[in-house]
Amino acid sequence: MENNDLLKARAWVEIDLDNLEHNINVIKEKLHHDSKIMAVVKSNAYGHDDIIIAHKLNSIGIEDFAVASLEEGIKLRENNIKGNILILGYTPNYLLNEVIKYDLIQTIVDYDYLKSIDNILLDDKLKVHLKINTGMNRLGELYDNIDKILLMYENKKINVLGIYTHFSVSDSSSKDDIEFTQKQAQNFYNLISKIKEKGYNPGKIHLQSSYGFLNYNNLECDYVRIGIIMYGVYSNNNDFHLMDLDLKPVLSLKARVASIRTIKNNDSVGYGRLYKATSPRKIATVTIGYADGYPRALSNKEVYGQIGNKLVPLVGRVCMDQVMFDVTDIPYIKPSDIITLIGENTKISANYLANITNTITNELLSRLGSRLPRIIRKEDD
Repeated sequence: MENNDLLKARAWVEIDLDNLEHNINVIKEKLHHDSKIMAVVKSNAYGHDDIIIAHKLNSIGIEDFAVASLEEGIKLRENNIKGNILILGYTPNYLLNEVIKYDLIQTIVDYDYLKSIDNILLDDKLKVHLKINTGMNRLGELYDNIDKILLMYENKKINVLGIYTHFSVSDSSSKDDIEFTQKQAQNFYNLISKIKEKGYNPGKIHLQSSYGFLNYNNLECDYVRIGIIMYGVYSNNNDFHLMDLDLKPVLSLKARVASIRTIKNNDSVGYGRLYKATSPRKIATVTIGYADGYPRALSNKEVYGQIGNKLVPLVGRVCMDQVMFDVTDIPYIKPSDIITLIGENTKISANYLANITNTITNELLSRLGSRLPRIIRKEDD
């Protein structure tokens, strides 16, 4: 058995790198002035496989990446990813020599975090970006603590390469939220002006993630942190986005049919007997479940799989390792046939499934499990 056959024995994720490149080109066309893409590949590239995605991005000229943790940054370096890698999250100060060893860039999450570094013996200057809190109130030194922020630039243990903030409601069209986002930007730029007035080089500046890019594209910055839209989907189709880009989904989710049975009128399917047949039906058991990240919350909802060009409805509860579909209308189906659970059809899109489960695509895709091998899609697939 070939390795690819083994990987496709049960259930898997397919990655379309042509679609990824298409999305990058579409985004580049809309970048404001000289802004560059900082590709966000945290959480295993939103479930897509960080190494597959980052290698492709390197090959098409992307040299700036963002991850959530030290471990994610090291993984990229150990797989020969080139360029700048910014850790967006917290790293314990006793591990900062690992940041230096792997040539990563650490976020200074606030002034107190920087002070905690003073007693740490570092092997070299630590490359950093400063995080500024302009209203998100998650990480970052408060924007009006100018004295503390200037002291960060004077600290001899760090080399400040950049400074950034994060919008909290850039995906909203409400008047209050738009005003709040504009105020966040104003406070950030006022801070940058003060830093420059005091004779410091603020470094590279960035404040937009995907929805900041879509809705506030006129902002001057060095980087735009592109996450979910790089993967060809919006977080939620109901979100506000001024730009409606021609995006193509990079990920599809597929599994095998394990068994097919005919059930009688009034027969039930699965745990809890949630589904009862109202006529004889043909049911296919499929080799994927909530342990793979296919949400249990989809149980007995208006959810579909796709076999060939036909949609088939999910029936009953999603189990840990299996899920059942009604394939009565597909006469030619047999065990080992492939069913697509997430794909380009609107009814099986990541956006559709996220909406059914009352979440966003970011969570749905990021939670696709480690049991699912990631496979690069070939033209003949």
